[in-house]
Amino acid sequence: MGDWHGPQGPFDIPDVPNYVPRRLKPWLFIFFVLIVQFSGGIYLAAATDMVGSTALMQEDILMAGYASLVGMSINFAVMFRLKFRFSNRIGLLVCGAVLIAANFICANTTSVPLLVATCFVAGWFRMWATFVCNSTIQLWLTPVRDMAIFFCYVYLVVDGVIQLSGIATIYTAFFAQWEYMHWIMSGLLVLMMALVLILVKPVKGPMQIPLLGIDWIGAALWSVFMLCFTFICVYGNFYDWWEAEEIIGATILGVACLAFNLWRASFLHHPYISFPALTNRNVIRATLIYLVFFTLMATEHVFEHSYAAAILGFDETNLIDLNWYVFAGIAIGCGFTYFTFALHKWRYKTMTAIAFAFAAVYLGWFYFMIDYGVEKEMLFFPLFIRGFASVIISIVFLTSIVQSGLHFFVFPQALTVNGFTGAVMGAALGPALIGEFLRHTMAKNAAVIGARFTDFNAGATHIPLGQLYGTVQQHALVISMKEIYGWLLIAAILSLVIIAVSYGPIRPFAIFPKWRTIRKIFQKETRLQEQLQDSIQ
Repeated sequence: MGDWHGPQGPFDIPDVPNYVPRRLKPWLFIFFVLIVQFSGGIYLAAATDMVGSTALMQEDILMAGYASLVGMSINFAVMFRLKFRFSNRIGLLVCGAVLIAANFICANTTSVPLLVATCFVAGWFRMWATFVCNSTIQLWLTPVRDMAIFFCYVYLVVDGVIQLSGIATIYTAFFAQWEYMHWIMSGLLVLMMALVLILVKPVKGPMQIPLLGIDWIGAALWSVFMLCFTFICVYGNFYDWWEAEEIIGATILGVACLAFNLWRASFLHHPYISFPALTNRNVIRATLIYLVFFTLMATEHVFEHSYAAAILGFDETNLIDLNWYVFAGIAIGCGFTYFTFALHKWRYKTMTAIAFAFAAVYLGWFYFMIDYGVEKEMLFFPLFIRGFASVIISIVFLTSIVQSGLHFFVFPQALTVNGFTGAVMGAALGPALIGEFLRHTMAKNAAVIGARFTDFNAGATHIPLGQLYGTVQQHALVISMKEIYGWLLIAAILSLVIIAVSYGPIRPFAIFPKWRTIRKIFQKETRLQEQLQDSIQ
C-alpha cells in the first residue's frame, strides 16, 4: 500500500463540465449526498403516525429501519469494486431510481416482508450513492488523504442528517401527512437525477474492473444472519424471547448462516468477509467498545421518548424539537474531534476516555435530575452531551480500522464488520437489553408501589381502579428509570477507570492510499480471478 500521497494541483472533478465553477463542484456532490442520506426508504420518526394509519406495529417499522442499516453495512465490502466498475453518473442515476421506487413502496405497502426487503435494498443503494459522492470529494476535504479528517465530515453528514430527517418528518406529518415525506424526497431525488444528467459526464477510468470474484452467496448469508440478529433484538420482547417459535426459528437460521459462512471462509480464496477481517485486533477492540458504549447510551431508544411523552407530557413536535440539541452535540463533537484527534493527533485512549466521561455525565444527569417537573430547556444539556460523546466514539474507532494494517482487499470487509457492530448492533442490541432490564425492574417496583397504594386506598377515599393503576405505573416507570440510570452510571465509571489505567500510546495515522494504487490492487485481484476461472474451464 505504498504511494500514499504527494503534491497535486488545484482540486477538480473531471466528471463535472468546466462551465461549472471549480469551487462549486464539490458542493454539488455534497448536495447530492444530503439528498441521498435523507432518503432512507422509511422514516422512523413517523413510526407513531404509521402505526396509527396502517396495520403495522412499532416493531415492524423498527425492523424495516434497521434493515436499511444492514443493507448499508453489507455494501461496504463491495463499494470499492462498484467505484471502479461504474462511473459516478451511472452510480447516482441507478441509486436515485432505486431510492425513488423504495419511497413509493414504503409509502403504500403494509406488507412487513416487502417493507423490510425494500428498506434493505434502499440501504444498499444509499450506501453506494453516498460512497460515490464522498469518494469524489475526498481530496477536496483532505488533500493528504487523512481519514481522521475525512470521517469527521462523514459523521457530521450521516449523524446530522439522522436528526434533521426526524425533524423534517415530524413537521411534514404535522402540517400534512407522513406519506408526504416520501413524496418530497422522491421529488428531490428526481431533481438530483436531473442535475446528474445535465452536470455529470460519464467519465470512465482507464480500466473498468469487472465484478469478478465477489462471494455473492456469502453476502446473502451474512445479510440473513444480520437480519436474524436484528429480528431477535426487535421482536424479542414482543414474542417473549425464546418462548416463541419465531425467535427460536430466527436464532437457528441466524446461527446456521453464521456457521456456514465461517466454514466457507476457511477454504474460499476470497470470502465475502474473511478471517483476517474478523480477527483483526482493531476490529475486535472497536466491536467491544461499541457494545459497551452503545449499551450505556441505549436509554436514548428505551427511556427518553417514554419519559418525555408519558411523564412530561410532550407532544410529537416538542419531542422532535429535542433533536436540535442532539444535532448541536454532533456538530460540536465533530468539530472537537477534528481539532484534537484529526489535527493535533490526540491518542485513541484520550479520545475514548473523553467519550466515556461524557457518557457518564449524560447518565449522571438523568440519574440525579429525572423527575416529574423537568422543563424542556433542562434537557438541552444531557442530549447535547449524548450527541457529542457518540460521534467521538464513531469517528475514533472507524479511523482505527483504517490504521489496522489490513491488506486493502480485506479492509472493506473490516468496514462491513464495523458497520454492523457500530450501527446495527449498537442500535438494536443495547435497547433490547435495556428494555428487558426495564421490564423486570418495573414489574418489581410496580408490585412494591402497588401494595403501598392499595393499603393507602383501603383506608382513604376510594380511588378508581384505572386511575390507581395508571398512577402506580407512572411512579414505577420513574423509579425504574432512575434505578437503571444508576446501574449504567456505575458501569460507565468502571469503563472509564479501565480505560484510564490501560496503556494506549497510539495516535492516529490513518492515511488513505491514492486511488490509482487502490485500482491496481483490485486489477491484480481481478486478473487472478480471471486466470482461476480460465484454469477451471
